[in-house]
Amino acid sequence: MDIISLKYYEAIKEINNNFNGSVSGNEEDKLIIDWNGIEEISVSDIQTKITEMKTAKANEETAAINKKASGKQKLKDLGLDDDEIKALIGA
Repeated sequence: MDIISLKYYEAIKEINNNFNGSVSGNEEDKLIIDWNGIEEISVSDIQTKITEMKTAKANEETAAINKKASGKQKLKDLGLDDDEIKALIGA
């Protein structure tokens, strides 16, 4: 499955977990969606869900980076130096 098809497939599954059809194609305006008997979802709703999913992923990545930085700072506050921290957590 192409990356564009996969994005659409995942977004459709997020909107309707019962979707068991398929998405094919490698250009957004030429995708073929086999709804396999379920009610179709509008392209704009799918694109909105894709945007929401991207935002959620970016927020998760930012939170992970912030937690790592916070953890490093806590170790420094306990008196560990950068080399000791690197030896413990590899960063």
